[in-house]
Amino acid sequence: MRALSAALLALTLLLPMAGLAVEPDEILPDAGLEQRARDISHNLRCLVCQNESIDDSHASLARDLRLLVRERLKAGDSDEQIYSFLTQRYGDFVLLRPPIRPGTWLLWFGPALLLIAGAVGSIVWLRRRQSAAPAAPLSEDEKRDLAALLDRQR
Repeated sequence: MRALSAALLALTLLLPMAGLAVEPDEILPDAGLEQRARDISHNLRCLVCQNESIDDSHASLARDLRLLVRERLKAGDSDEQIYSFLTQRYGDFVLLRPPIRPGTWLLWFGPALLLIAGAVGSIVWLRRRQSAAPAAPLSEDEKRDLAALLDRQR
């Protein structure tokens, strides 16, 4: 019970920390622009962490990218222009959801293809295993030889 209480306490203390990656000096005074910046940042991958958005990451490069997004918004760029600028600079990898095109087909469809290949392989293996001919019963001579061998070992 004590361990459960400690785990719940730790969780309640650490959970709010997840949203603290954006530092107060980064926040734009215009609430509309800030919301756009946060929406864009949620869709951009941290190039250091690689499994977090730049909005959630504490890496210095993520901070630089958050500041860059906010600068481009203040300059009047649209969301599409910002995404375009960043993908030209860093490639599709910077997007948490890269576009579906021939270069990213493996990324999008690879896991499904592996799952299908595994399922087909399992079905083929099971069918071959079931269709294997059962062993023929021993003939009378083989039964006598087997009994003789077993008697010698006793």
